[in-house]
Amino acid sequence: MLMDISSEMIHALLPVYLTVGLGATALAVGVIEGIAEATAAITKVFSGALSDRIGRRKELAALGYGLAAVTKPVFPLAPSLGWLIAARFVDRVGKGIRGAPRDALVADLAPEGLRGAAFGLRQSLDTFGAFLGPLGAIGLMWAFSDDFRSVFWVAVIPAFLALALVLFAVREPARPEGLRRVRAPLSRAELGLLGPTYWWVVAVATLFTLARFSEAFLILRAQAGGLPLMLVPLVLVGMNAVYALSAWPAGALSDRGGRIGLLALGLCLLVAADLVLAFAGGLGGLALGVLIWGLHMGLTQGLLSALVAEAVPAELRGTAFGMFNLVTGVALLLASVIAGALWEAFGAEGTFLAGAVFATVAAAGLPPLARRQAAARPAPGPTG
Repeated sequence: MLMDISSEMIHALLPVYLTVGLGATALAVGVIEGIAEATAAITKVFSGALSDRIGRRKELAALGYGLAAVTKPVFPLAPSLGWLIAARFVDRVGKGIRGAPRDALVADLAPEGLRGAAFGLRQSLDTFGAFLGPLGAIGLMWAFSDDFRSVFWVAVIPAFLALALVLFAVREPARPEGLRRVRAPLSRAELGLLGPTYWWVVAVATLFTLARFSEAFLILRAQAGGLPLMLVPLVLVGMNAVYALSAWPAGALSDRGGRIGLLALGLCLLVAADLVLAFAGGLGGLALGVLIWGLHMGLTQGLLSALVAEAVPAELRGTAFGMFNLVTGVALLLASVIAGALWEAFGAEGTFLAGAVFATVAAAGLPPLARRQAAARPAPGPTG
């Protein structure tokens, strides 16, 4: 939560700062965001595999949070676009190092039958930070008279608080006795043990990621719709408020009623959000589209993590989350570049309509995934 307060306080303003302050184009924003997130995804696969190899998660998570914290002061100090790109890149390396070990740690700690709730709670707290960050950015932009760099300096504080919390408050559970030691997590033999159900989850998530490009384009949509600069972070505030409030209940509901149906509903909501953002005029249409976008995130992101955790052996969870984030991160790079190119060529309508098409294709992969889950589920024992 604390690291997201810091990151989103910067991220809420960065696209506008790049385009208004430094003269970057929408395509450049898409490339920067795509490279940043892809960098995080590529790093996750190695940190996740390393956490499986050494049998511990906390040290790598702490390293990732530390690297992200020490790069935060670069944002207010950066004199040019190149420095900002470098800072964003290194910050995402830190995210990549911590991401898969942290998610594997959540799966290790979660009681059987409550993984949906556990990942939903993690997502809610993570998103609550993403809600407070843009909200703080709005107040600070007012207090500092639209001085971006002063806001970036304030964002440094919660980043270092997050690092302190990881170092001194987080406790890793003891490794279960008898759990198999993994010597080469990224070997062909070990990756084969992840199983077909896991790879089907990855395939569906990849198509899904192509549909939900960087939220930077929601901010650009708000700016194009006439929202004042000081209020642009309201886009992420509104989206993340709905996201945070829905993720935990959605995860808990999926533990009782199944995950595939909620994923299908989330994809339908993404299509609706894209259509509203493409065609609805005025700030009212913008607000509706952003809120629907946040609800679809709450119904899907924690559920995908729970599906990954349940599809693989416990000793390979770090590798599984790393590979999952690698593939979806590359998809996010493609999605952000495509979105930027479509924006330059056809405007906001082309970008959001393309997202709706990809979401529809992703929904077609859910029935086969449900059948694979049912086939992999152990048969009930005899009664009586």
